[in-house]
Amino acid sequence: MAFTAAALRPFEPRYERYLGIERSVGKSKGLQSYQEPRLLVRAKEHVHLRDNPKPMSQRYVRVRSSSGQLHYGLLQADRRVRVLDAPPWRNGQATATELALEEYTLLAPCAPSKVIAVGRNYAQHAAELGNDLPQQPLLFMKPPTAVTAADMPIFYPPQSQRVDYEGELAVVIGDRCSNCEVAEARSKIWGYTIANDVTARDLQRQDGQWTRAKGFDSFCPLGPWIVREIPAGAHLKTFVNSATQPAQSGSIADMIFAPDYLVAYISQAITLLPGDVVLTGTPEGVGPVELGDRIRIEIEGIGCLENTVHAKILKAPVSKELALQSEV
Repeated sequence: MAFTAAALRPFEPRYERYLGIERSVGKSKGLQSYQEPRLLVRAKEHVHLRDNPKPMSQRYVRVRSSSGQLHYGLLQADRRVRVLDAPPWRNGQATATELALEEYTLLAPCAPSKVIAVGRNYAQHAAELGNDLPQQPLLFMKPPTAVTAADMPIFYPPQSQRVDYEGELAVVIGDRCSNCEVAEARSKIWGYTIANDVTARDLQRQDGQWTRAKGFDSFCPLGPWIVREIPAGAHLKTFVNSATQPAQSGSIADMIFAPDYLVAYISQAITLLPGDVVLTGTPEGVGPVELGDRIRIEIEGIGCLENTVHAKILKAPVSKELALQSEV
């Protein structure tokens, strides 16, 4: 399916990056064509490419309207959002209501009850940190309060001297999943989005367990939307600021444990609910961030998640005397 330059002209550069639009520029300037990658289907044992590729995938978003209402919706080519009457994994149907760009704020594409993450799921990442390969998935959790949206700040906590980015593929659960085998778990995966598993590396090493290091507010950017399918062997790249060379570059085919296996494994211990998120691990190339850094994670077939690092400003402590005076 080809899109003309005129059809996409309303998109600002940032949205073009989000949408994963590839420009093919010849002698005449502008967008010549967009070729959608071949899409995967879930086979019984392996991931296969479709023989006949589909048009560009639908983008499912979650937004807050200017009136303060929360909605799930479908992002249109002109950036309007067609509102759904329920979350899409609850068979939400499109309504007649549309929101223009200036009428909504983009949120994280789901509001999980929990985020289950997987450590060392790429061999080269385990090696770069000096760790052995896990014999079973290495699980940890990030609280839902860590979730933030595309373009929202990542807050650098004063407790840490080393905060790292970790670009990851995130799986969104569409149905209750408990004690599932792999074949059943595969049907519980509703879609995919992008995540940044931000980590206070020094606190991770200091604490021995990872809850604090992985769980600060804003340490789980998600988005900007969910798609139902991604290319088999989709590539993940992480860029810092305006660098043209990615700091991270890997393929989801290099995972030690595949997403459906991870969902099944997790479900043997923890019930996954609709809207929950599983982070599938990060490839090699993780590194530190500094205040003001802009981290951009791209995954083929999804788009781009971008966030900037800000200082976390703590509220000044209020003395007991001042607190008592304020109550008088």
